[in-house]
Amino acid sequence: KYLLVFDFDETIINENSDDSIVRAAPGQALPEHIRQTFREGFYNEYMQRVLAYMGDQGVKMGDFKTVYETIPLSPGMPDLFQFLSKNHELFEIILISDANMFGIESSLRAAGFYSLFRKIFSNPSGFDKRGYFTLGPYHSHKCLDCPANMCKRKILTEYLAERAQEEVEFERVFYVGDGANDFCPSVTLTSADVVFPRKGYPMHRMTQEMEKKQPGAFQATVVPWESAAEVARYLQEVLKK
Repeated sequence: KYLLVFDFDETIINENSDDSIVRAAPGQALPEHIRQTFREGFYNEYMQRVLAYMGDQGVKMGDFKTVYETIPLSPGMPDLFQFLSKNHELFEIILISDANMFGIESSLRAAGFYSLFRKIFSNPSGFDKRGYFTLGPYHSHKCLDCPANMCKRKILTEYLAERAQEEVEFERVFYVGDGANDFCPSVTLTSADVVFPRKGYPMHRMTQEMEKKQPGAFQATVVPWESAAEVARYLQEVLKK
């Protein structure tokens, strides 16, 4: 059995969902004083402020849901998901994302692919008594390369350990992503594994830089993609072997 790990923003969907939800805000924009509170590495806290502002403006659950349900999938993603649906018994599929549970579930259910995923790891979110959309951090960690609220390497490492305890060993791990926070877990993969960084996005650039600086240090096979149909074709070839 193979483990297939997906990122969500700009990987499964073709946008960053945190930016997308601003479409539900008045005038589809955020005031400058909110935007100026953003600090590198503390995006989750920044989004908590964005959501509080949107709640103050009367943006409701249904408004957010509509945005999430209409974000387009990335090129070729429906093809990849259809391929995975047909070969479901060969792949265990999980999603690790720094977005939020409500948004991911809304989006995947609308696209019809929610049931493909055995587990989704993302920031907890929901609606409080006032009807405000709330967001929390996923966990705390000691990784210096990742945002304060989530290290995907820690999540993936713990998941593999937990599955090993349940006597599930994976022949290979496949990782599909785009961001700097997808690079962190991919560094831990072995030469049997494959990473699919989206072409021209941070994860792709970082794998290239590491290869230049420390040839051979990055062990997994790197297969960049523009359309997720390319990922489907690669996996198809793997199954033939």
